[in-house]
Order: sequence, then structure tokens, then C-alpha cells
Amino acid sequence: MATIKDIASKLGISVSAVSKSMNGASDISEELRQLVLDTAVEMGYSTKRSRKKENRKLALFIENMEYESTGDFGYDIVLGFKQSAFKGNWDVDVIPVTPTFQLENKYDTYLLSQGYSGAFIVGFALQDDWMKQFVSTTMPTVLFDNSIKHNPNTSYIGTDNYEGIDEAIDHLYKLGHTKIAFLNGSLHSMVSEQRQEAFLQGMKNHGLKVDKKLLAYGYYVADSARYHVPAFLENGATAIMCGNDLIASGVVEECKHKGLRVPEDISVIGFDDIPIASEMTPGLTTVNQNRSELGKGGYMILTSLISGIAISKSLLRPKLIVRGSTASVK
Repeated sequence: MATIKDIASKLGISVSAVSKSMNGASDISEELRQLVLDTAVEMGYSTKRSRKKENRKLALFIENMEYESTGDFGYDIVLGFKQSAFKGNWDVDVIPVTPTFQLENKYDTYLLSQGYSGAFIVGFALQDDWMKQFVSTTMPTVLFDNSIKHNPNTSYIGTDNYEGIDEAIDHLYKLGHTKIAFLNGSLHSMVSEQRQEAFLQGMKNHGLKVDKKLLAYGYYVADSARYHVPAFLENGATAIMCGNDLIASGVVEECKHKGLRVPEDISVIGFDDIPIASEMTPGLTTVNQNRSELGKGGYMILTSLISGIAISKSLLRPKLIVRGSTASVK
């Protein structure tokens, strides 16, 4: 493992200059500080530092996800993580990030400079700049619904999309539905790709033909429905599976706007089981993923990585919640 003395020797500067750079001293230029941090990461100093018992700070980076109110998808994930960290005597900083923030800050050096032992990554898109940096990060890093191959410092946590969507299709199949549409979330998202594959596999498992006219990518918002539901209805869909509950809420409203009754004329299923699912009329049949447990699991895996235990993937089991938005085909 590299030491401060090793870093100083490589850069040809004093040990005190390296120490000051690490601790943000005001008499060190930003250029030298960045050089020291980059060199520390390169030499593996970040990995050593992250395992020190006295360093009790974790970062939770969040992007593309609402999390501040109780009805927000990310609220319970953040709360579960923070509750578990509190019990473990860790401080947690929740840091909203943007693509610009990622371009302006290198991931490893940011964690090192701020004294974080590791991070939980929530809501990132596949094209984000930091996703490339996670491939070689030396910092313990857990990603929600994203996976990095061949790096023992990273781990993935999520819900088993394949099992959840297969249960949803099985429910519709038993109600007599064979013309099932799937309105997915955004492109360039690993979870969207998984749910697309899960839908195709689930249809195959039940001997059902997939009609390409009944497949579409949208966005993880209710407004996606108005762009795709009319085509689904024109092509004979009797049920619509949705990439999340917000999309499903839009699908229900669009069907009503078209004069159709849910579930008498068409069935709708969501994914996530956020609070609006039980508040809708009719109540939304959906696949529940326990977001509080996802946050708690993220903490558990992150502390395992910090302790040197390499964990690749962890999947929570989903649960189908049947409410009033699904019924037998007429």
C-alpha cells in the first residue's frame, strides 16, 4: 500500500506538502492539490485510507430521482441507507449530482478529498461520465440498478426484475390476457434494458407471442402514456404492463380519456409500488420492490466492501401486489 511518503517521493515534493494537499490546507495551490490527489488514487492510497476505522463518512450520490418527499421513489432508499448507517455510527452526506458535476470532479479524488470511505450511487444513467470511472475505481462503491464488471471494489444492488415481471405476466395470463403491451421507461438505462428482457422472457415462458407493435420505450413519467397508448389500443392490447407506477398512472388516465374502463375494458400493471399505486382509482396492481430494504442492503454491501469483502450482485425478491386495475378478459 502506498504511503504519504511514497506519494511525496514520486512527485518530488515534501511529505508536509502531500499532507497539506490531502487535508485542504489554504497555502497549497489547487493545481498541486489535484495532482497529489490524482497520484494518491493512482498509487492505491485511497483504498488504504477508506478502510481506516476512524474515517466514518459515507457519500450517497443521487441523480435523476426525486427523494425529498415521502411519495418520491428515492425517499425510502435514502432513508433506509441513512438509518442503517446511523446504527453503524457512520455519517452520511446525500449529494445530488448532475452531468456537469461529474465532468468537473473525478470520482475517486472527490471521495478522497472529502474524506469519504465509500459511496452509494443511485439513479445514474449508463452514459454518465462517472460510470466510466467506476470501472477502475479503488473506492468501495455500491450502485443501485447499475452494474460494473470485473472490479471487486464495486457492487450492484437491485430487485429481481425477471422474477417480478414474470409474476405480473403470469397474473395476466391466468386472467386470459394474451395481447399484452409493454410500455418501458427510458433508453440508456440498465434497469430499462433488464425489464425489456424480462418482459420478452416472461412472455416466452407463458407461450405468448410478442407483438412488436405492442412494445415501446418512453420515459419514467406519466406523460409517456399519451404517446404510446393509442397505438397499443389500435393493435388490440387487452393489458398494458408498465416500466413503473408513474407510467402506469398515465396509462390509466389515457385509457379513461379514450373512453375505456380500467379494468373492465383493459388491465394495467405498474412496477415499484410507490404510494400513488394504492391511492389511484382503481388501485394499481403492481410489482413491489421494497425500497427501504434496498437502502439498508446498499449500506450492508458498502460496509462489506470497505472491510475488503468483494460482493458482486445482490437482488431483493419482488412481490406482486394485486389491486383493482386488472381483471379477466371479456
